[in-house]
Amino acid sequence: MEAKRGQWEGTGGPWRARRRRAVDTLRAQGRYGPELRDVLPAFATLVVLACALAGGLAVLYRANGAAAPVAIALVLVLVLLMLFLHRRPLARRRRGYYTPEELAELDMAGLVKAVARMLRREGWRVRRPTEPDLPRLVARDAGGRLLEVAFRPVAEPLPGEDPLCAGAGSRARQPLLMVVHRGTFSSRDALWARRRGGVRLVDGPGLKRWAAGTPLRELDGPDGTP
Repeated sequence: MEAKRGQWEGTGGPWRARRRRAVDTLRAQGRYGPELRDVLPAFATLVVLACALAGGLAVLYRANGAAAPVAIALVLVLVLLMLFLHRRPLARRRRGYYTPEELAELDMAGLVKAVARMLRREGWRVRRPTEPDLPRLVARDAGGRLLEVAFRPVAEPLPGEDPLCAGAGSRARQPLLMVVHRGTFSSRDALWARRRGGVRLVDGPGLKRWAAGTPLRELDGPDGTP
């Protein structure tokens, strides 16, 4: 018996130590998952809510018959269905919310559509210009402010060097300009934006924050300007 117990301790002890080290490693990497004490409060709350719902339906059934519980059950089913549809990726994107992975998969036409949806999410009225091949948007808010949105691929010139972006009129009559770029703007870009005035540069990190739900007014440009 002593020999068997000694053999068990000799093999079980290192196994427990290895398992403990593996668990510690997974926890440090955030891959171990929640423990019972982490999910127990939520599970207990769910049980209490389910019991309260069942008790409420029983009281309604005794007071009003089967019509009231059936109506409440139908309402709950409709609410759950709306929540499920609301969180579907297609419905989420139509409301102007994108994940970083979804932004990375978009081509230029898809990026223009995504930015248009994000602007509409914040109350802007968006339209495409007459040139169908030009990646550009024109938007107007409830206060009447006009915003032009240009898109900057990596290989294209600065917006100020593009004759389509260089306004010929006075600066007072120029609309606001937002330049969207999934990469990073250079210091030359930021200098041009400061000199021109009325320009917002939205780089890759800012675009991800905006797509995740951060309002446009809370984004700072890559040079620190709003």
